[in-house]
Amino acid sequence: MIVAVHQGPFAELPQAAADAAARGADLLVAAEMITTGYNIGAAAHELAEPATGPGAASMAELARETGIALAYGYPERDGEQVHNSVQLVGANGGRLANYRKSHLFGELDRTWFTPGADAVVQAELGGLTVGLLICYDVEFPELVRAHALAGTELLLVPTALMSPYELVADTVVPARAYESQLYVVYANRCDTEGELTYCGRSCVVAPTGAVLARAGAGVELITAEADRSKLLASRAENTHLADRRPELYRTLIAPLTAEGPSA
Repeated sequence: MIVAVHQGPFAELPQAAADAAARGADLLVAAEMITTGYNIGAAAHELAEPATGPGAASMAELARETGIALAYGYPERDGEQVHNSVQLVGANGGRLANYRKSHLFGELDRTWFTPGADAVVQAELGGLTVGLLICYDVEFPELVRAHALAGTELLLVPTALMSPYELVADTVVPARAYESQLYVVYANRCDTEGELTYCGRSCVVAPTGAVLARAGAGVELITAEADRSKLLASRAENTHLADRRPELYRTLIAPLTAEGPSA
C-alpha cells in the first residue's frame, strides 16, 4: 500500500488528495483536528459535529472523487460530549473506523475534550490491518504495543506537535515503530495558532525503525510504501513481540502511587 501524508492546511486537502492519488497513493493521512484547527478554544465545541455529520459527508465525497482513502482529524460531538477524533473513510467514501483520542494533552485538551474509552480501533484497508491513534497517544508505549498485539500493521497518527517537541517526531515515533514492529504514519501540522507553532516533520516509519519519508518544516506531501511482506520479514528478525514475558509486567497495569506503581 502506498501511503501519503498531507502536511498542510485544510484548504489544500482536496488538491493534496488529488496529487496523492496521481502519485499512486491508496491512503492520505491528514493532521489532528485539520477540519477546524486545534488550538481554537471554545470553537471546538461550536464546530463539533457527529461522526456522520456534514463534514464527514464532504470527506466521503472527496474520497470518492479522488479514489483515495482518507484519515483526518476533527472535533466529534456525541450528545453533550466532544471528542478529539480521527475518522478513516475508504476510497468509495464508506466509513471504516472512528477513534477518539484517549490520552489528553495538558489543559488545552482536557478543558475542551472528553477522552475516548477505546484503546484499539482498527479497520482493514489495502490488505493491511490499520489502527488509529492521535498525537499524545503515541507517546505511551503501552498503547502502541496494545495495537501490535491486537494485529495492527499500519498505525496512523494524526498529530498537532508543536515546537520545541521535535524529539517526538524524530526519536519517539521511530522507536515506537521498531519496538512494536509496525508501520507508523505520523501526520503533523506546520503552521501557527495563537502561541503554538507546529513543527512539521511528518514521517512514515517502517517496523525496522527506518524513516521511509520525512517532511520538513513547511507545507509538503510525502509518500512511502507500507509492504506487508517486509513487515513480516522484520517481525521474523526482530522478535520483540514473540519474546515478551507478560508475567513480569504486572506493574504496568497497577495504579500509580506517590511512591510509584503499587504492587
